[in-house]
Amino acid sequence: MSKQLEIEFKNMLSKEHFDALTKAFQLTDDDFHTQANHYFDTADFALKQQKCGLRIREVANRFECTLKEPASGIGLLETTDLLDEQHVRDVLENSATLHAPEVHARLEARGIAEENLQLLGTLSTTRAEINYKGGLLVLDHSVYADIEDYELEYEVPDEQAFESIFLALLTQFHIPLQPAQKKVARFVAAMNRKRGI
Repeated sequence: MSKQLEIEFKNMLSKEHFDALTKAFQLTDDDFHTQANHYFDTADFALKQQKCGLRIREVANRFECTLKEPASGIGLLETTDLLDEQHVRDVLENSATLHAPEVHARLEARGIAEENLQLLGTLSTTRAEINYKGGLLVLDHSVYADIEDYELEYEVPDEQAFESIFLALLTQFHIPLQPAQKKVARFVAAMNRKRGI
């Protein structure tokens, strides 16, 4: 169980820029791992309306439930509970109610009951992480709703002190500034387009 403030810069990439960064940082297939992000919201998108996102993430044999909320000031407040695999399978396959105590407390504070949550779908990401000038540089290749996209994230302890480092990296590799929406927002928009909504 944990709470942390997430401050990050996010920029969409073309496949060519993704490949160029992979080569420049000498990343191999062994440096990438795959994770599944299962997204949830209510039927009327109560979380989205409050600018929140809820996911269960599977990485190897680790299962985390994370609620992301706007933080006062800069960044996002992330509340995370570790879950066991059987519970996750029951939630995903049998629509069991989610039991994540720290996340439950934050959902309750926002007036959202777990029994009203629905699985929206799954986004799969292949990710590499690189320690870079005091922050964590993340290269993501995501697949969802018949879409593939590429993204660069830079997770940092302080927005003002690290913005120039991130912008200099984009300039160095001739990457256009294309701020990325959160993955859950891109996922929901893609699913809505697919359904003709």
